[in-house]
Amino acid sequence: MNSSKDYQAMSDKPLVLIISPASAKANNGNWQTASRWQRFVRERYRVRLLDTWDGQPQADAMIALHARRSAPAIHAWSRRQPDAPLILVLTGTDLYRDIHTSDDARHSLAMASHLVVLQEAGLGQLPCAMRAKTSVIYQSAPALAPSQARAAGTPFTVVMIGHLREEKMPATYMQAAQLLKASEVRLLHIGHALDVGLANLAASTAAACPHYEWLGGLPHPRTRRILADSDLMVIASNMEGGANVIIEAVTSGVPVLASDIDGNRGMLGCDYAGYFPLGDSAALALLIGRVHGDSAYREQLHRQCQQRALLFAPAREQAGVLELLDNALPMPHSMPHSLPHPNPIPRTFPASEQD
Repeated sequence: MNSSKDYQAMSDKPLVLIISPASAKANNGNWQTASRWQRFVRERYRVRLLDTWDGQPQADAMIALHARRSAPAIHAWSRRQPDAPLILVLTGTDLYRDIHTSDDARHSLAMASHLVVLQEAGLGQLPCAMRAKTSVIYQSAPALAPSQARAAGTPFTVVMIGHLREEKMPATYMQAAQLLKASEVRLLHIGHALDVGLANLAASTAAACPHYEWLGGLPHPRTRRILADSDLMVIASNMEGGANVIIEAVTSGVPVLASDIDGNRGMLGCDYAGYFPLGDSAALALLIGRVHGDSAYREQLHRQCQQRALLFAPAREQAGVLELLDNALPMPHSMPHSLPHPNPIPRTFPASEQD
């Protein structure tokens, strides 16, 4: 039972609202980010995780994910609490579509006191005037090792993780499965069907290709376990703000083949050797075969992923989130100072890259 002093200490903490249009049921990357940030800050702040906000409860700061989908909450906050911190975390559809096409998304950008991008290449999508108020915070995942040593005869396993919707380009993976010549390679596909046409394509691909299996949507812990026990992860998206699945693959020691898009380069680095042209299923099939058959290439991808793993450490992400909140909303002197930010990264591009 809490004492009156414990209750008073808790009530003295600032209240932070985290707005995530995605719910726990959606089990997507945005929800994982919101849930993780809630855990990161709750010892220092009171936190409420909501899908929208219309004035209640009153709070000291708001963190909103998604410029367009959270626009009603952002607009309401700006009207009712114009001087309070409003931190906007920009997703892939924000950076690579909505802020260029949606008035609501652009209005959200303008109203935010602080912006966050989830990989440094995202800065290049913002107007120069917006970059000064923008932080780069890489997301994180705890390391997860394979559950057991690989048994003799176990097939080489490839996995793609993402709900079946157009932005994730799942058809590229399915078409690669039909082109792949190595019968000893197993291709798993995890994600709920959000598009009837893509669901039908997944079913027909599974019928035509015994080595391809669509598992549907799975709970996050089960998905992580399958990923950690796989040999290779594929991400084929046409837009990503900072894909959680890349982080979970890297922190599990699983190399990645990724579509050659800005958001993936911001995660894996411009010199990464595992990119394939967006939508090119033939190139993807060739690379899957190469990873399977070429141990030197496979080791190169492993090594490059290991070099990026430090970016995705939970302590680093937590330090970045707390630093952002502490600077936006100074804490009482009695509260602990921010965690030191391990291996700080540049907040903006060099001047020569900002235009």
